[in-house]
Amino acid sequence: MIEILLVDDESYVTESIKATIPWSDLGVEKVYQADSAEAALAVLREQSIDIVVSDIRMPETDGLELIERILREWPHIRCMVLTGYSDFDYAKKALRLQAFDYILKPVDDEEFIRSLSSAIEALKDEWEAAERYHKLVYTIKSDSAVLKASLMHDLVLGRTWSQRTVADKLAQYEIRIPVDEHAVLLMMQLGEQFAHYDHHSMSLMEYAVGNIAEEVFAESFAVWACKAPHDGLVMLASLQPSLRESIERLPDFEAQRRRRLHELAESFRGQVSRYLKGDIRIVISDWFRFPDGIAQAYRAGLGSIMMSGGDEAGAVMYLEDLQAGHVHPVQSIESLYKPPTLIHLLESKQWDSAQSKVDEVFEDLRNTNYSREHLYEVYLLMTNAFMYMAHKQGQFAYQIDQSGFDLMHDQSMILSLDKLKGWAGAMLEKLRTELSASDRYARSYIIHQVQELISKDLGQDTSVKTIADKVFLHPVYLSKIYKAETGESLGDYIIRMRMERALYLLKKTNKKIYEITAELGYQNPQYFSKMFKKHYGLNPNEFRDQ
Repeated sequence: MIEILLVDDESYVTESIKATIPWSDLGVEKVYQADSAEAALAVLREQSIDIVVSDIRMPETDGLELIERILREWPHIRCMVLTGYSDFDYAKKALRLQAFDYILKPVDDEEFIRSLSSAIEALKDEWEAAERYHKLVYTIKSDSAVLKASLMHDLVLGRTWSQRTVADKLAQYEIRIPVDEHAVLLMMQLGEQFAHYDHHSMSLMEYAVGNIAEEVFAESFAVWACKAPHDGLVMLASLQPSLRESIERLPDFEAQRRRRLHELAESFRGQVSRYLKGDIRIVISDWFRFPDGIAQAYRAGLGSIMMSGGDEAGAVMYLEDLQAGHVHPVQSIESLYKPPTLIHLLESKQWDSAQSKVDEVFEDLRNTNYSREHLYEVYLLMTNAFMYMAHKQGQFAYQIDQSGFDLMHDQSMILSLDKLKGWAGAMLEKLRTELSASDRYARSYIIHQVQELISKDLGQDTSVKTIADKVFLHPVYLSKIYKAETGESLGDYIIRMRMERALYLLKKTNKKIYEITAELGYQNPQYFSKMFKKHYGLNPNEFRDQ
């Protein structure tokens, strides 16, 4: 919706215009008034104004100076001027300043409506064009990122093409790493601080890490970073021609190359720690000819990561050092298999003993120089026990936990000891709750699950349908049982939770209205204000000012 600011030092002029024009018919949501240029600037700083209608002759700062200021600071705003016949030269100057139109005083309502309608239509056309442009840019960038990642995955997983085909694809995707050039592969994994992130949040974090990596290394290396096929990120790097030319004839060329790579890797880790508040582990392969050696480098790096211990988070490691250091004997986690087994305890519903068994396994694991393979072993054994119990009760395990049983969905489960332990404990508790109840699909459990999902996310994607999808029920059926159990429709509950959250944000934070609007999943601040007023009798600004 459109918001308009009327500016005239004679307040009766703006009062008359505000009172006589059918604003809502024109699609205008709010009309603000100011009696000076300074007052107008104050409104502009606080509100999302789309059109300014200003008198030309005003004391101190006149309308032309105001328009110049608006064009500098708010170039998206349309400006119109009010002028008398004697000020026509001023009106022409206003048009040269890119004012949309001028209106002669005394204001004729029909003339004003025609001019304003034209300005509004022009604004809407501009918004639609901008939206189409941004969608196009986003689509191009998204498609490009997907294509680049797909090419990287094909190469590291061993798909072979001719060098010419690879060169053509690199040129098409604007990847500036030449074929038959010496390159190195960096495999990057986020540390424990990121283990609690959900899949979407982790994807955003990995995107941020990739951007930081490209910025840090770009001066000395041509780089290509993307999501790895298995876990974390992978980045291909080759020396920039200028750096290669300056050091390749030196007798310690390889040492110089490694030193520069190490300095940038440490700088990169520092920036991730500073800006993203977490550690990152980097495994650097040996140098190889690209693209021929990339698959072997990736396999070797992946194998070394699987064998590496859990105490190496937040380090820069070299594949040659890791391979030389893997001489320790593999240790077994005896408590996994010592009777009574986890399956036996679950089957006999000895829940406290089962929890003790889980705690014992993770305590032994923590005292072991464990590798990711050990974590995977524990994951498989516990998954087997949990699935066995779920199937015995006539359920699929994913009905009890939607994500933990699918490593394709969340591979971080076997990267973090604490995350694996947290999942195992939570899964055990869910089994206790689910299987101890006489009604496998107890309504109270569903209601609790729904409310928990809504409390965690009040964004744009939260709706009756998305919640129903997450609990594997039809939206109509979910709405029916929710209303029967609580006396409130699920849609009303979502709105009420949003309004309560809005109330809190308005009281306890300094966030702007449009920021709160976006956080709560509303696309239109005016619609949000309307809903807020419906619930509390005041619009957000009035509530905050009281």
